[in-house]
Amino acid sequence: MIEPGTPAPGFTLPDHDGNPVALADFAGRFVVLWWYPKAATPG
Repeated sequence: MIEPGTPAPGFTLPDHDGNPVALADFAGRFVVLWWYPKAATPG
């Protein structure tokens, strides 16, 4: 687990259209990371 205040590691994920988006694309800007479990999955 990453401790609060630790910079996030670099990663690339698909956006809602399936296009890759990298954290590095937002260098120098504030970014809010929001995630949740896929529908109908435990957790």
